[in-house]
Amino acid sequence: MGAGKKVKNAGKTTKGKLKETTGKAVGNESLEAKGRSEQALGDAKQAAQKAKDALKH
Repeated sequence: MGAGKKVKNAGKTTKGKLKETTGKAVGNESLEAKGRSEQALGDAKQAAQKAKDALKH
């Protein structure tokens, strides 16, 4: 996986976790849901990149 994409996708996952935790702390269900969504998106993109890399080698 390209280093730049790996960092970007990991950042999205981390950002989502932060939003989810903040949403839980302040009782904001919308923010919590957005955080879970961003985490899932980041995880999916990481998995797709890993699959692409596996096919290249």
